[in-house]
Amino acid sequence: MSYARLAAARLRPGAPRLAALLPVVVLLYTISYAFSTTTFRGTSGFFLTWLGSFKLLLLAAGSGPLDPSLRLHQFVCSASLPVKLRQSTGKEKSKAPVRGPARILLSGAVIPAIIYAYQFKNSMNRYQVLALYTLHIYFSLDLLLATVHTVIHDLLGMEMEPQVDHPYLASSLRDFWGRRWNLMVPSILRPSVFRPVRARLGTAAGVLATFLVSGLMHELMFYYIMWTPPSGEVTAFFVLHGACAAAEGWWASHTGWWRPPRATAVPLTLAFVAGTGF
Repeated sequence: MSYARLAAARLRPGAPRLAALLPVVVLLYTISYAFSTTTFRGTSGFFLTWLGSFKLLLLAAGSGPLDPSLRLHQFVCSASLPVKLRQSTGKEKSKAPVRGPARILLSGAVIPAIIYAYQFKNSMNRYQVLALYTLHIYFSLDLLLATVHTVIHDLLGMEMEPQVDHPYLASSLRDFWGRRWNLMVPSILRPSVFRPVRARLGTAAGVLATFLVSGLMHELMFYYIMWTPPSGEVTAFFVLHGACAAAEGWWASHTGWWRPPRATAVPLTLAFVAGTGF
């Protein structure tokens, strides 16, 4: 990352900067293979392979959260962590969730139980194994983000932006994926995929392309974790949601057309997300 910052400072955005940063991007896509444990493969895959590489590609184009004018520790943190970092001004209270000791202890207790359950995965069906991996990822990230929050807040004087915003209140797929769930992913995919495609082919194409890229990257993340060839199911899930989100946007663009009341839209949205996930 130090090299990436130096190269970006010396080269203008465009092809020369992209050529200088591509070796780092390739390295980020191979670094997960260096780990033998599921936890480290999954977290390094998400932090570095996905978010880190996309941030560097945006940097090559002169956009995104990275800038060579950042101090070295700010640049490295912003490039390597699954969060957007901002200087804390003290004028407003951080919206990032505070993970107290009880939450940390809970995650620390659940993870060993999940690891113990792996010895029985040969007797589980595919969906049970997938649910087990999902729980492992969730509690591992929860524990890791608590540590990250402590380091960047107490030692570096920076704030971590929230990763979710009450996803159980989502009233549509666009609301769920774009504004409430795993907020760092849409913040990266918007400038890197959605906006360029929308400018050339329209909003619907931008939505479909964004969900397709998200599906492919999720497929890669599951490959890093499970060490099994991609089945295409994860990509199909996101393509389906992309098509439905595009249809939602088309319907919402017509003023006066009927819309379900929020009391109905919220449970329908959550049921669709959960139902299509299995």
